[in-house]
Amino acid sequence: MTASNETNPPVSPAPSESPSVPIHLRPARPADIPALVPLLLRLKRLNEEFDPLLKVRDDADEQAHAVLAANLADPKSVVLAAEGIGADRDKVVGVVRAVVRERPFYVPEHEGVILDIYLLPLYRRRGVGEYLLREVSTALKAKGAGVVTAEFPAQNEIASRFYAKRGFRPITSIHARSL
Repeated sequence: MTASNETNPPVSPAPSESPSVPIHLRPARPADIPALVPLLLRLKRLNEEFDPLLKVRDDADEQAHAVLAANLADPKSVVLAAEGIGADRDKVVGVVRAVVRERPFYVPEHEGVILDIYLLPLYRRRGVGEYLLREVSTALKAKGAGVVTAEFPAQNEIASRFYAKRGFRPITSIHARSL
C-alpha cells in the first residue's frame, strides 16, 4: 500500500476493511494531509511526554505537512489513513507512516521502518493496532523490505510491550544528550 497519486499508484494489497476491526484502511492521498497532520502532532506531543529531548517544535504543524507531502511523493514510503466506520465513516481516525531503507552492511538489504502509528483513543484496544501493523508490514514487504522495525521513544513502555508481544525485539539503541 502506498500513497495514491498519478506517479505512485497503489501497491497490493488493496485498501482493506476487516469486519472485526472498526476502521477502513487505505493509502493516504494528498487531500488527507490536513486530517493527518493533527494526528501526527498528537503522537509527537505524546512522545514529548516520554523525553524532553523530543520537544515538539513551534513550527511542527508546517513540518508535519511538509513531511507527509514528501512521504506521499516517495515511492519508498508508505502512508496509510485509517477511516472510521459507522458514524465516523470517511473521518480519518488514524495514521501509519513507514519507509523502506537500505541496510548496506546487513542481510536482508532493505528494512521497512515503521515511523509512526497513531489512532484516536476511541479506536484503541480493539485489535486495530495489530491490524495496522499487519497491513503496513505487508505493504513494506511489497516494496522490498526483508525485515520490519519500529522506531519509538525508549521510555514508551506501551509501544515496547505492543511490539514485543508481536515478535519484535531490540536490535539497536540510540543514546542522546543535549549540547
